[in-house]
Amino acid sequence: MKKWLALVIVLLLALGGFVAAGPYIAIHGIQRALAEQDTGKLERYVDFATLRVNLRAQLQDRIVRAAGMEAQSSFLGSIALSLAGGAAGIGVDAMVTPTGIAAILQGRSVWKRATGDTANGDTYGAPRPAEPLKQAEGRYTSLSRFTATSTVSDGGEPMTFVLERQGIVWKLTDIQLPR
Repeated sequence: MKKWLALVIVLLLALGGFVAAGPYIAIHGIQRALAEQDTGKLERYVDFATLRVNLRAQLQDRIVRAAGMEAQSSFLGSIALSLAGGAAGIGVDAMVTPTGIAAILQGRSVWKRATGDTANGDTYGAPRPAEPLKQAEGRYTSLSRFTATSTVSDGGEPMTFVLERQGIVWKLTDIQLPR
């Protein structure tokens, strides 16, 4: 009986350790998928549906704030904001998919090769891999939410990647863009 109890405790501790290490496993998986440009692997670590919704809301909010109160209060301004928000939503819907990410990565590869920014300096060599989560500072904000903050933009402004636990696996669900 004691052996079974010890086995159950060990299994529960192992499961708890796996869930606790989950965000770091997901971050490493995202980095590896980006380096290999494998959208199939990326799909394991990214909840594209939730990410699309969150990015669309951020972009639409940014458009409304940039337009100001005058544009929001006028009839033509509100129509223009509605059209701009719709266009931003369509853009996010098209790009935040495995196929859209693959197109971005392919375009990035061509650009990196054209500018000579390759891993070994050879124009025909492999492009330097994207590393948005390199040296990210992570922390748990709750038992099912983890944030990794990294300065990946050229201006040095921080970008926060939000991972949420879905069952026992962790997936990227939001990217809080720099302001």
